[in-house]
Amino acid sequence: MPTIALPNAERLRCGIAAALLVLSAATAAVAAETSYPVRPVRFIVPFSPGGSTDTLARTLAQRLSDALGQQMVVDNRSGGNGNIGTEMVAHAVPDGYTLVLGYIANLGIGPALYAKMPYDALKDFAPVTLLAGASNILVVHPTVPAKSFQEFVAYVKANPKKVNYASASVASVGHLTGELLNGLAGIDMVHVPYKGSGQAIIDLLGGQIQSMISGMASTLPHVKTGKLRALATTGAKRAPATPEVPTIAESGFPKFEATSWFGVLAPAGTPKPIVTRLNAEIVRVLKIPEVKERLETVGFELIGSTPEVFAIYMRSEIEKWSKVVKASGIKAE
Repeated sequence: MPTIALPNAERLRCGIAAALLVLSAATAAVAAETSYPVRPVRFIVPFSPGGSTDTLARTLAQRLSDALGQQMVVDNRSGGNGNIGTEMVAHAVPDGYTLVLGYIANLGIGPALYAKMPYDALKDFAPVTLLAGASNILVVHPTVPAKSFQEFVAYVKANPKKVNYASASVASVGHLTGELLNGLAGIDMVHVPYKGSGQAIIDLLGGQIQSMISGMASTLPHVKTGKLRALATTGAKRAPATPEVPTIAESGFPKFEATSWFGVLAPAGTPKPIVTRLNAEIVRVLKIPEVKERLETVGFELIGSTPEVFAIYMRSEIEKWSKVVKASGIKAE
């Protein structure tokens, strides 16, 4: 079919229309960046109130409400190992008014563990920032003769399948970290899962359980009173809350790192100017001395990454935990 040349006037009108469309899109983007937010922002925490995720979310939300000029409402939606609340955000309107506190369990381990997930961790979200990491800590009951991590490994090797470790649930961070340690150290600890960390710690304090890999907020008070003994932390470097406790990495296993992490995400398709604004404000809040001190005291290591870095990190975590799940044969319950 021959090409039909438009009259000069018609070509001009088409050119103007196209330019107006581009200008309109650019104007809308600028408006979104300068006016957002104009109403309260819902910040979903996919876990119960009172835990470490809740502490982080509420500390952040309080300061962000001031920074954004609108209230950031924390909404706890627990269940499904974090999947229920996270799914709500995956399917929310991508306008910046519904955010989620992402956690290693629902965005790093979950995709590696479940054959079917109610969301795609890498496709259904717009990462805003990697907020913080938190080393877990290996603690033992005082009846365990080991005074250091090296002594603990030797003790477990001398007593295969006789030393147990507790976790909050099957496929929890503590469970998988224990399995990662079993593989790297060539030991054979027996996993004892609980329905929550509360009862696990009670049994650990009572001596029914010998060891546990857990978050610091729930165990450090007992370490300070001498009811538990801290042997090592699981991060790449010593935790600010426990500078006297060595890492597993510096205790003979330099490749070992199993850090819990937390981030803020929006639904995929959220306008980039809004993501950029949220990222800038959150990173600024994390640098406030009072915020930094409060969160580091309970074991958080503040980060505040770019959205791009967070996306890359999430992908690498899914790959790492997929290998652990496959090697250990862990099945979701």
